Amino acid sequence: MTAAFFLVDRFDERPTTGSVVVVDGAEGRHAVTVRRLGPGEPVLVGDGEGRVLTGTVVGSRGKDVLEVRVDSYVEHPAPRPRVVVVQALAKGDRSELSVELLTEVGVDEVVPWAAARSIARWTGDKLDRGPARWRSTAREAAKQSRRSFVPVVGSLASASEVAALVRATVSGGGTALVLHEAAGLRLASMTLRPDADVVLVVGPEGGIADEERALFEAAGAVSARLGPSVLRTSTAGAVAAAVVLASCGRWD
Repeated sequence: MTAAFFLVDRFDERPTTGSVVVVDGAEGRHAVTVRRLGPGEPVLVGDGEGRVLTGTVVGSRGKDVLEVRVDSYVEHPAPRPRVVVVQALAKGDRSELSVELLTEVGVDEVVPWAAARSIARWTGDKLDRGPARWRSTAREAAKQSRRSFVPVVGSLASASEVAALVRATVSGGGTALVLHEAAGLRLASMTLRPDADVVLVVGPEGGIADEERALFEAAGAVSARLGPSVLRTSTAGAVAAAVVLASCGRWD
């Protein structure tokens, strides 16, 4: 059986073999009350920033405190190159689905984008609630996929801010790609450097507006297509990210 994986906000100090760490709060409640973990069961505990311990449950207190003995501890280096996906807002729960899939695939950062043709809009209190929901989705997906790093989720970006990100990435030696079904270049045919960051721009259901595509290409982005079929925005980013991660060696 695969060991359960729990995320803590941080470790109070560097875990050492044989020491006992505590998982409490919502994660502790899930471990004790929902999962009903007992002494002797294996668990993984991480902080979402590369530090992960393998441990064994030694006991619990109340309904929300799990005590874990440290068997081993690893500090994983940040993966390179970084893969950032600029994801246009989608209607309904498709935005959260895209974040979930992108996290499971292995991207490092997701930037929510208010595209011209996005049906969904984040205004008022949604400017805070929207990113918070995406971050929660990314955190839960990271636990499910046993990721040592939880992807960063930024604030809502405008087209000009996405163009600035593209420009900074390209000027730093990286690659910026805009997914577009009419592009002549196939993403799968590209050879990406294993040391150069990648930004992927994924449009909304209605597609990227011509003026947005022109803005991103002027900043240094290249348009590329995935294949003969047109994918929904909630899945296109994950498929493209998988191609990129395989091409640059992250899936070796």
